[in-house]
Amino acid sequence: MEVANLKPSLSSKLNHMGLSPLHLALQHNCSHMVRGLITINSELIRVKAKGMITPLHYLAEIDDADLLAEFLFACPSSIEDTTVKFETAVHIAVKNGSISALKVLLGWLNRVNQEDILNWKDGDGNTALHIAVSTNQPQVVKLLVKHVNVNVKNSNGMTAMDTFHLQGTMQNLEIGKILSRARAKTASNLTSNMTLRDYLSRKLTLMDIRDKYLGIYSRNNCSDIRAMVLVVAILIVTATYQAGLNPPGGYWQDNYKPATTNNGSSNANNTNTTLGQDQRPHNAGQIIMKPLNLFYFFTLNSLAFYLSVWTILVVIIGLPFSLILYICTYLLLLSYYASLVSTFPSQPNSSIFTTTYIFFILVSAVAASAFPLIVLVKHGRVKNRVVLMRGNSVGIIQNQRKRVVAFRRKCYRSSKVIQYQKKRFKVPKACI
Repeated sequence: MEVANLKPSLSSKLNHMGLSPLHLALQHNCSHMVRGLITINSELIRVKAKGMITPLHYLAEIDDADLLAEFLFACPSSIEDTTVKFETAVHIAVKNGSISALKVLLGWLNRVNQEDILNWKDGDGNTALHIAVSTNQPQVVKLLVKHVNVNVKNSNGMTAMDTFHLQGTMQNLEIGKILSRARAKTASNLTSNMTLRDYLSRKLTLMDIRDKYLGIYSRNNCSDIRAMVLVVAILIVTATYQAGLNPPGGYWQDNYKPATTNNGSSNANNTNTTLGQDQRPHNAGQIIMKPLNLFYFFTLNSLAFYLSVWTILVVIIGLPFSLILYICTYLLLLSYYASLVSTFPSQPNSSIFTTTYIFFILVSAVAASAFPLIVLVKHGRVKNRVVLMRGNSVGIIQNQRKRVVAFRRKCYRSSKVIQYQKKRFKVPKACI
């Protein structure tokens, strides 16, 4: 431990057997040494030994749930590491029947919203669910179907249900019942799939256009751009909503109906100025503004309000708790509409116009809230069809890209680390 404190770089060195100090400490059950090393440097959890096996993978293999949980909290990004066979910690836990470790991994992925890792494929093109079905582990299958896409295909174009039928009478019938309850299907019963070539050849969906202009795929500061758009949209929503609640001129504080003459006609056209105000027929709580001015004001204000709300709904799609935010925003639209209906002045000769205008505002509110949801559902269906057809090569490319990014980051460390890396392997000049 003292050596690790004085010279931390030694903690990541591998011995002649391809093992790091942390790997050796785990193999010899030195839990005190293990906790001390990860306290000094939590990145040691990501050090790859022979076969690109990390300490996290080793814990998933031996079913040490306690240390596995500590490792995940100490280094959350370690869950993304894969072995030379492109196996995640979930794959390793399933292959070795490590139930306790699998429960910890599932709980962690669920809490950090990274359940898509459960659909990653290993070097043979199988997901963790395919492995659990083929190795006849009903308890593992029961745990996985709650978190994974049960209709993902492997590299052979087979779903988990196809794998179950392939086993024949040797397979546990309980697994078939679990898959059926999870609505698992065979590949032949799935809807027509779309290849990546077909997807990229299609026109951009509205969600793709949103991602393009927000820079989600092409820039590193996509979260900053999204945050700025949200701030501006929220400011506009706040201003327009407040203007809708407190329009210029305010509200009538009393009820007034013009007196009728002896022949039954009304003096509504005659203006009776009391306290300097035009006394038109009105009720307490109605807007004072004249009908024509009111029409222009609420048309422009409502358009700005609905467009801003629409922008918020489009931007938050895909974010955590977006459904709750969507419901809250929809309730805000309803409250705006209810406020307008209850305070809109009703004129005797313009009831048809008032009803039409109020209906137009209602349709606009429904469109502003429903359109983003329709776009999300339509885009999600297309995206799922592509995900189901993804081959193993896509996962390999993604993993290789992550390793390149991680390697480039290492190249920007201190000069001592760069010198050390030069000895182990050739460092690209672009990284120095």
